[in-house]
Amino acid sequence: MSAETAAPPLILISNDDSIAAPGIAVLIRVMRRLGEVVVVAPAAPQSGMGHAITLSEPLRLDRSPLFEGIEAYTCSGTPADCVKIAKHLVLKGRRPDLVVSGVNHGSNASVNVIYSGTMSAALEAAIEGLPAIGFSLCDFSHEADFSHAEPWIEHVAREALTKGIPAGTALNVNIPKKSADPIVGARVCRQARAKWQEEFDTRQDPYHRPYYWVLGQFLNEEPQAEDTDEWALAHNYVSIVPCQYDFTHHAGRQQLQQAWALQVPGRPTPAEPAQPKPVSPGDYGPANPQG
Repeated sequence: MSAETAAPPLILISNDDSIAAPGIAVLIRVMRRLGEVVVVAPAAPQSGMGHAITLSEPLRLDRSPLFEGIEAYTCSGTPADCVKIAKHLVLKGRRPDLVVSGVNHGSNASVNVIYSGTMSAALEAAIEGLPAIGFSLCDFSHEADFSHAEPWIEHVAREALTKGIPAGTALNVNIPKKSADPIVGARVCRQARAKWQEEFDTRQDPYHRPYYWVLGQFLNEEPQAEDTDEWALAHNYVSIVPCQYDFTHHAGRQQLQQAWALQVPGRPTPAEPAQPKPVSPGDYGPANPQG
C-alpha cells in the first residue's frame, strides 16, 4: 500500500471530565486533523477516580450524537472502563494507533497523576500495549481558554504518531494556563516530589450528623529542582513525563533483598521449585465478586 493510499491513523479519545466537558471537544477537534477518531468517554464526571474499574454493577454504553461525523459513545463507568470497553467492544478488533485522554481541566503534574482519571485512561491503554497520552491544562475553570494549548497538543500527538512512545509508557502532558506570555517550549521531565497537605472542614447536617469537605494545599517539596514537571510549568513550559504502570521500586527491591532476613527464624529454607508455578485465571478470583 502506497503512502498516498494508506489508511489514516486510528485515534481513540477518552477523558475523566465527561463527554460533555469543553476539554474533550478541543481534543476531538485537534485529533480530527490527524486521523480517524473514535470517542468513548464517561457519561458523568469521574475526576479523581484514579484507576478504578467497575465490578459491582453493569456498564452501560450508549451512542452519543454530540460530535457530528464522529463515532462517539458514553460509558457509565470510569475512564479505565472506557478504554477497556472501547478495545473489546467498540473497536471490534481494530487496534488504535494512538489513545489520547483529556484535555483535563486542571493540572495532573507530580503526585496528581496517581489520583487522575485522565491518566488512568492513558495508563490503561499502555497496559493494553497501546501508545497513549494524557493531556491536561493547568486551569480548573469550565470556561478555560484552550487556544494556546491546541498547537502543542497537535505537535505532541504528531510526534507520537511518527516517532512512537516507549512500550508500556503513557505520556503525562501538562500545559500551562494561558497568560500574557507565550509558552517557552516543551521539556521532558520527571515527576516532582510533592504531596497534598489535607485539611477537613467539619460541618453538620440538619440532623446534627457530621460531614466533611476535603480541603488542602499542594506542597512541592523540591521547588528548585529544574528537571521536574512542576518547575517546567512554573516557568511556562509544557511538561512531558513518561509514566509507567509498573510500580516496582527497583532500587528498593535490591535493598530489601540485601538487608532483610526473608525467612522466618528457626524454619528451614525451602528448596527452590524446579520451575515457576504458572499463573491461572482462577488465581485472580471470580470476575464478579458478587456472583
